[in-house]
Amino acid sequence: MGWTKRQFVTQAFEEIGLAAYVFDLQPQQLDSALRKLDAMMALWNGKGIRLGYPLPSSPQDSNLDEETLVPDSANEAIYTNLALRIAGGLGRQPQDVTKAAARAGYEVLLSRAAMPMEQQFPGTLPVGAGNKPWNNYDNPFVNPPVDPVLAGQDGPIQFN
Repeated sequence: MGWTKRQFVTQAFEEIGLAAYVFDLQPQQLDSALRKLDAMMALWNGKGIRLGYPLPSSPQDSNLDEETLVPDSANEAIYTNLALRIAGGLGRQPQDVTKAAARAGYEVLLSRAAMPMEQQFPGTLPVGAGNKPWNNYDNPFVNPPVDPVLAGQDGPIQFN
């Protein structure tokens, strides 16, 4: 089971010193933080960091109690970065520890999302002595590259 959006929001408020057991969070504050959370996750999704977070089709469709399917390894990166985003609007200065944790967590997510592009041999490369003509139809060169099929983890397939 993943965290709910409410858990990310309340943990972010706790990170900047506005814990729910001391301060009563207003519904407007929760909604504002939820919109910032959704916007941050949409931005990360656009950068290729796809964590399984359910993005709403509009801000009105977002639900605080909706469960996310985010892996546990990304939780700290999400709530610390959200804390940095909501701190300025509340007149709070995040601690250096929070800033460092947010940066380190984001860099881990970026490194996990980075995948090298597949490379194909060019059609002008000779096949070499190990390839016999009956395997290659008497072509002395490697087969020319084919156009790749582009598809994200959760996106539609696009043909180039």
